[in-house]
Amino acid sequence: MVFAAPNDALARAEGVLHTDPPPLHASVAHQVIGIWQRDWGDMRLALDHLRRARALAARADSAERESDVLGTLGVALVHAGRTRQGLAAFERGIERGTGHTRARVLYRRAYSWWVLGHHREALDDVRRAITVLRQAGDVIWTARALTLRATVHLALGAVDRADADFTAAEALWDTTGQEHDKADAVESRGLAAFRSGDVPAALRLLDEAEERYAKLGTPTFMLDIRRCEVLMAAGLAPEALAEADAAITVLDGLGGQSTRKAELLLAAARAARLAGDPVTATARAALAVRLFAGQRRTWWEAHAQLVLIEARVATGRSSGRLVADAVRVAERLSSFGAPAAPEGWLLAGRIALDLNWAEDAERYLAVAARSRRGGPPLARMTGWAAQALWARATGSGRGVLEACRRGLDVLDDHRTTLGASELRARATAQGAELAALAQQVSLERGGPRQLLMWSERWRATVLSAPPTRPPADPTLLSGLTAYREIAARAEGARMDGRPVPTLEREQRRLEREIRSRTLHIRGESPGDGDRFDVGRLLERLGGGRLVEIAVLDGRVQVLLCGDGRVRRFAGGAVAEAEREAEHVQAGLRRLAHPGAEARLPVVEASGRRLEELLLGEAAARLGSGPVVVVPPARLHQVPWALLPSLRDRVLSVSPSASSWLRARETEPTPGGRRVLVRGPGLATGGAEVPEVAGRYGRPTVLEHEDARASRVLEELDGAALAHIAAHGTFRADSPMFSSLRMADGPLIVHDFERLARSPYRIILSSCDTARLASVGADELLGLVAALLPLGTAGVVASSAPVNDEAVVALMLALHKGVSAGLSLAEALRDARAALPGDAPHQATGWAFTAFGAA
Repeated sequence: MVFAAPNDALARAEGVLHTDPPPLHASVAHQVIGIWQRDWGDMRLALDHLRRARALAARADSAERESDVLGTLGVALVHAGRTRQGLAAFERGIERGTGHTRARVLYRRAYSWWVLGHHREALDDVRRAITVLRQAGDVIWTARALTLRATVHLALGAVDRADADFTAAEALWDTTGQEHDKADAVESRGLAAFRSGDVPAALRLLDEAEERYAKLGTPTFMLDIRRCEVLMAAGLAPEALAEADAAITVLDGLGGQSTRKAELLLAAARAARLAGDPVTATARAALAVRLFAGQRRTWWEAHAQLVLIEARVATGRSSGRLVADAVRVAERLSSFGAPAAPEGWLLAGRIALDLNWAEDAERYLAVAARSRRGGPPLARMTGWAAQALWARATGSGRGVLEACRRGLDVLDDHRTTLGASELRARATAQGAELAALAQQVSLERGGPRQLLMWSERWRATVLSAPPTRPPADPTLLSGLTAYREIAARAEGARMDGRPVPTLEREQRRLEREIRSRTLHIRGESPGDGDRFDVGRLLERLGGGRLVEIAVLDGRVQVLLCGDGRVRRFAGGAVAEAEREAEHVQAGLRRLAHPGAEARLPVVEASGRRLEELLLGEAAARLGSGPVVVVPPARLHQVPWALLPSLRDRVLSVSPSASSWLRARETEPTPGGRRVLVRGPGLATGGAEVPEVAGRYGRPTVLEHEDARASRVLEELDGAALAHIAAHGTFRADSPMFSSLRMADGPLIVHDFERLARSPYRIILSSCDTARLASVGADELLGLVAALLPLGTAGVVASSAPVNDEAVVALMLALHKGVSAGLSLAEALRDARAALPGDAPHQATGWAFTAFGAA
């Protein structure tokens, strides 16, 4: 019962001990309590109960009972870090037992070999055990042994063999009532899905396993470790770090398994390194190394040492000693047959390159590059990164570009398996180094066209295809409805000055649930076969200009496209530009309120400084036609209309030249339906809406109770023009929950992603609707970024808080131009010019941006 209904088994065992049982029965009861404490409680209590169980078995003169207890005790001792004592217990158990009992002890030793990282020994023991267990018709233990063998195969990179064993085990579990083992089987299938590169399936299966464990009331430390692995691969390293640290806290509170603590520390170290926190990574990895060494877990120790060296390198350290350490770790990982071995060789090669040890670097990188030919996507990415660095070290620019192209193609294929736009965006971080290497070689040896092509290769890739919509998922839909209701109640309580901790907790729970459901979605769209064509871009620009801003080695490179050619100009330091943009944003926030007129010259001066940094000499060569600015994700907070050379132009912004081309070639929605929405609580009451409605004949106007999320989404789907006057909230902590407030609560980014086709043009008249989060290599998450792949060709939105009265004037002037047939960029240029010259109106005009090409 202890794995079918753990808490019931514990109660039954304690009940047995209260009845003064004979030694044989008491031995079983103490063993059950020992198993429960070993896996979900205090290791000290576990060892105490198991030693008593063994003594009672000896008193009962039952060699088979003693053998079985010794197997359980061996596992507990290994988990407690007493490896030598644990292995001795197994030896004694195998000597004392026979047949079926001995096979169970062999299975437990095989499990402990796996925990210790001795995979070949684990396979030998589990194979011997499976033969006997099958002959004995022991379904439960055969299924356990098959699951273990599959897990060992995964550790050795043999995914196909693991799949076969997992499938066989699952068929056996379906015939049993072993609920904990069934949950473990689901968890194991999640691990197999991850190892084969299917991140959405892995997340779905791990979540299902967690639900099963929750029903049993048991902690899930192994599941936590595996989820951390998947979260890191999905680009969610900060979440993985938080999950690992939380699990360590729980484990310490229980006095639980020291082996699991070491593994959690290793997961936390990896996550911290990927999250850009090398100090935390170093601390966690160093402690993990010490624990693994004390537990005699050399396989695990080598993995922890790899992360420790990576973290030290990330802090800027580079020395011959580190090269030697990395080579030693890589050799140990290779001797174990560990899939992480190429990462060790790549690390050694990187450090050697930093030290200009070209011959050594080439040797190490050549070994790492072998992994590019097979295995899961991220392993092949490691190989192509090594190949690119190797080519760079040997002076082969063509070799660098070919390796970068092949590596990014691998990541493209992987990315399209991800249905959630958030996962696709974050996954691009894996290709950042390859994209940067290709850009650097293009800057040094190629022309501006080549640099433009490589700048486009890994920019705003998520916008190349709409997110995969879930099938009719009643759980997700009900979750969105419940979230909206709870968020609305919490907002109402805050406005009344009432405390809302309970509502906020429920809101956070619903956010987690919604996010989990969306992350489970598997991608359906194939890779973007429509590669960027510079010639097509230049043709479509006509007399206009497109300014693409690339960042290489911290410096701005300006690529000016137009008049049939691409020219390159040097800009300033991107860090300076980011600081200046932050000052501008702060100034715009101040200017949104009366009495801040003195800040206007300061903001304008910042605009001039931004132009020097971001456009350089290109500012004088923009011609007289429209201008499209394509900034990197980290500079999307710049109010481009503030720059002097752009202030009086027809100006639009796009996340990439490719997305501008797609918007330019998007056909308007047939039928010309127009939708105007007024949300609640606006200072002006959305005063522009009635007047705007008069310009368009008989538009659909949704206000008051009609402005409910479901109705608004229904009307927006396929509209030609939408104007939404509603409070906007940008969530930097979770961009996909950025929202517009409707009558029944927030309309979030996840809602918009359910549209079959978003409106051809959208005007968002409230604050912060254009704010976006920079994630991955050069990706954006937020409301505008969600709309562009769904059929929207043009958006007008604000990247800063704005003056409510000034917004009304700007919107009326904007719609005057739109209704006269102008594009959004043309209408916005004219609307700015029509505003009064006072500070609030000028700042409001600068805060709004036209995105896209409609």
